[in-house]
Amino acid sequence: MSTTPEHDERIAKLIFASVYPHYVTKVEKKGRTKEELHEVIQWLTGYSEKDIENKIAEKVKFKDFFEKATINPNAELIKGVICGYRIEEIQTPLTKQTRYLDKLVDELAKGRKMEKILRG
Repeated sequence: MSTTPEHDERIAKLIFASVYPHYVTKVEKKGRTKEELHEVIQWLTGYSEKDIENKIAEKVKFKDFFEKATINPNAELIKGVICGYRIEEIQTPLTKQTRYLDKLVDELAKGRKMEKILRG
């Protein structure tokens, strides 16, 4: 299933700080930690702990969040279905990067080992 321009635009306008608490809740409910969540975000984006905190405080949109990120070259190894979309078939880079993050958070919450999540 391919994304629509409206779907891509909706993701671009989402504020990272509004989604972040849901990520934290999801992983903590399954026995993982906020620190592990940050490790996953740092691996994908290249952001430091301070960068992540600043992005939350500045209430940046996903568009800006990923525009300034240095996406890990191994992110292309993230495959599968998330939110009804097959990641490897998504054409819009921003939507694909957002789904990468969703998939990593999902894997963390499901108890996958960190070295597998980080494609190590």
